[in-house]
Amino acid sequence: MTETTSSAPPPSSLRRLVPRIFSRAARRDDVDKLLRTVRTHHPKGDLAIIERAYAVADKAHDGQKRQSGEPYITHPLAVAQILAELGLGPKAIAAALLHDTVEDTGYPLDELAADFGDEVAMLVDGVTKLDKVKYGDSAQAETVRKMIVAMSKDIRVLLIKLADRLHNARTWGFVPPHKAAKKATETLEIYAPLAHRLGIQAIKSELEDLSFAVMHPKLYAEIESLVKQRTPQREQYVQNVIDAVDADLRELRVRGRVMGRPKQLYSVYQKMVVRGREFDDIYDLIGIRILVGTVRDCYAVLGAIHARWTPLPGRFKDYIATPKFNLYQSLHTTVIGPGGRTVEIQIRTHEMHQQAEFGVAAHWKYKERMAGTKSDAKAVDADMAWIAHISDWQAETADPGEFLDSLRFEIGAKEVYVFTPKGRVVGLPTGATPVDFAYAVHTEIGHRTMGAKVNGRLVPLESALQSGDVVEVFTSKNPDAGPSQDWLGFVKSTRARNKIRGWFTKERREEAIEQGKDSIARAMRRQNLPLQRLMSQDSFTEVARLFHYEDVSALYAAVGEGHVSTQSVIEKVTALVSVEETNTGPIDIPVGRSRAPRGGDSGVLVRGAPDILVKLAKCCTPVPGDDIVGFVTRGSGVSVHRGDCTNVRSLKEEPDRLIDVEWAPTTKSVFLVQIQVEALDRSGLLSDVTRVLSEHHVNILSATVSTTNDRLALSKFVFEMGDTVHLDRVLNAVRRIDAVYDVYRVTSS
Repeated sequence: MTETTSSAPPPSSLRRLVPRIFSRAARRDDVDKLLRTVRTHHPKGDLAIIERAYAVADKAHDGQKRQSGEPYITHPLAVAQILAELGLGPKAIAAALLHDTVEDTGYPLDELAADFGDEVAMLVDGVTKLDKVKYGDSAQAETVRKMIVAMSKDIRVLLIKLADRLHNARTWGFVPPHKAAKKATETLEIYAPLAHRLGIQAIKSELEDLSFAVMHPKLYAEIESLVKQRTPQREQYVQNVIDAVDADLRELRVRGRVMGRPKQLYSVYQKMVVRGREFDDIYDLIGIRILVGTVRDCYAVLGAIHARWTPLPGRFKDYIATPKFNLYQSLHTTVIGPGGRTVEIQIRTHEMHQQAEFGVAAHWKYKERMAGTKSDAKAVDADMAWIAHISDWQAETADPGEFLDSLRFEIGAKEVYVFTPKGRVVGLPTGATPVDFAYAVHTEIGHRTMGAKVNGRLVPLESALQSGDVVEVFTSKNPDAGPSQDWLGFVKSTRARNKIRGWFTKERREEAIEQGKDSIARAMRRQNLPLQRLMSQDSFTEVARLFHYEDVSALYAAVGEGHVSTQSVIEKVTALVSVEETNTGPIDIPVGRSRAPRGGDSGVLVRGAPDILVKLAKCCTPVPGDDIVGFVTRGSGVSVHRGDCTNVRSLKEEPDRLIDVEWAPTTKSVFLVQIQVEALDRSGLLSDVTRVLSEHHVNILSATVSTTNDRLALSKFVFEMGDTVHLDRVLNAVRRIDAVYDVYRVTSS
C-alpha cells in the first residue's frame, strides 16, 4: 500500500500562504503612468510610437482574457511598465506592448513591420520565438538556441522576455498548480540565472522568490514567518548600526545614504539548504548598504567601519577593483557589530547601485550608446561580451541536450579572477585550471599548451586556480601539437571543453570511432550482454537516428569523444532488440507491520450481529467520524475499512461479503492513528516532537524519520488513541513547535 501525503496545496491555501502570486494588474488608463516613466529616462524620446503600439495591442487583444479573469491587455501593459522602470527606450516599450500580438492575434509580423519599423518587428519576432522555448528533453532543448541567437543580436529581446516572465510569475496563483510548478522550475533554471548574469538584481530576486513560493509554499511561509518574528528586534538593531555609520560619515565629511538591506527569502532558503546553516547563523539577515558619491569615498568609509568594528577574516571582498562577470561593483565586508553580532555591509557609489539593481539596462541606452563615441561602443561590447561568448560556443555544440546542460552550468557557475603576466583580468569558472585559462586567452594557445606557471611556480595543468593568481602558459612550437584527451577530465569551462572536443572531432575522427566502438564492446562484456547478437543487429542504425547522428560511424565517434555515454547507447540497443516482458500477475507490496493496539475493543458494531469479531483494517486505520465499510473475511470476522480506502474497490467485487457497520466507541475503545510531521530540519527537532507527544499522553508505537537534500524533515508516528477529539489537540501542539510548518493525519490509499 502507498500512503497518501499532501500534494500541492489547493489555490485557497496558496492564496493564504503566498498572496504575491495572486496579484492583479490594474488597467492603466495609466498608459499615462507608463508614458511618465519613459519620459523620466528619455526626455526627448518618441512617445507617439508607444501610444500607437498601445492602441494596436488593445484592439488586437480585444475580448481576450487572462486566467485571472482580467482583460489581456493588462499583461503587455504591465510588461511595458517593468521595462520602463528599467530605463528602456520607446521602441523597446512599443515592442513590449506588441510582444503577444503576432503569436496570439491575427496581426501578422510583416504588417507590424510596416506600421512600426523593422527594429520593433525584430524585437517582437525574437520574443515570439522565445515563447515557444520549452525545457526538458533534447528535442525541446534545441529551441533554446533561438534564445541565445536572438539575444546575441539584441539584448532587449531577453529583457522583454524577462519582464514577461516576471509579470506572469506574479499571477501564477491563477494557473493550475502543476503548470505553475513547471514554469517555476524553468524560471529557477534559466531565467533567474540569466537575469543574474545580466546584473538585473531587481528582476532576479523577485523571480527567485516567486518560484520558491510556488514550488515550496509551506517552506516559503515558514521562512517568511521566521524572518517576520525577528523583524522588530532586527530593525532596532539595524537602526543602531545605521546611526553609528551616519556618525562616521559626518566625521569624514562624506555625503552618503545608509539603509537596511532587504532580505530575500530564497537566499535564506539556499543558505539553510545548500550550506547547511541554522537560521540564526545567517549573517546577512542583518545587513546594511551605504551609497556614497565617489570610489574614493567608498574606501574612506570602509576604513572608518573597520576602525569602529572588527572585520571577520576572509569576509572582505573588493568587487570595485575586480568587478564580477556582470559588471557588479561594490565593497563587501562582515564585521562584529554592537553586542557581538555579525553585520554584513555593502559600500558602493550611486552609479554602482543602479548597475547592481538594473544591470545592463541601467547604463545601456541602446540607440544613444550605439550612436555615440567609440568609447561608448566599446562599453557596449564589454557589456555584451558574455552574450557573444555564449553565442560562439552554442554554435560549436552539436548535441542540444549537452548544450542546455552547458548553458545551465555556464549561467549558474561562480567565477574566479586571475591575471595574465601583463595584468589583464580573466574570469573563469570556480575550479578552473591553466588549460581553461589558455583557451580563454586564445584557442590556438589552448591547443598548444604544454605547461604552466602560477605565481611564478611551475604547476601541473590540472591545478585549480584561485582568484588573484598570475598565470603564464608555455606552448609547443610543433605545428602538429594538440590537446590531450585527458584534459576533458579536469577542464571546467564550456569553451575549453568544446574547443578540445572540436579538435578531436576534426583531427582524430577515425581514432574516436574505434575508441567508441571499443568502449561499447567493453561495457557490454562487463554487463554479460550477448555482444555478437547486439553488435550485428541493424539496431545501431536506429539508435544513431534516435541520437540525431547521420550514421553508425558518427554515433561511435560521438561515444569516443564523450558526447554520448556508452550506457545510454547500450540501453537504447537492448530496448530495441529485447522482447519486452510483461507482468500479468498482481504485484504484492509489503506493508510495514505495526503492533496491534494493546487491549480495548474495536468501537464498531455490526448491524444484526453484535457478537461477531470485528477488526479495524491496518491499511487505512479508520477512527470514529470516518465513513466505514465492513467486509466479512474467511475465518477472521469482519474487517472494517475507511470508505475511501483503495482496497474497498476490490472488495466491492464480492458485494455479498459486504456488511453494514457503525461506530459505537466505548471508554475502552483504542484506535491506531498515523500522523506526518513536515518541518525544516534542525538539531533537536525529533526530541521536541516526541516530548510534545509524550506531554499529551500519546503512546507512540512506531516512528520513521527521513531528511531530504533540501533539509526537509519528514517524520511519521503511529500511536494509540482513545478519544478522537484528542487528535486535534495533539496536532495543534505539534504544529506550534519551532520549524514545523505542517502536521496532519495520514491514511493509506
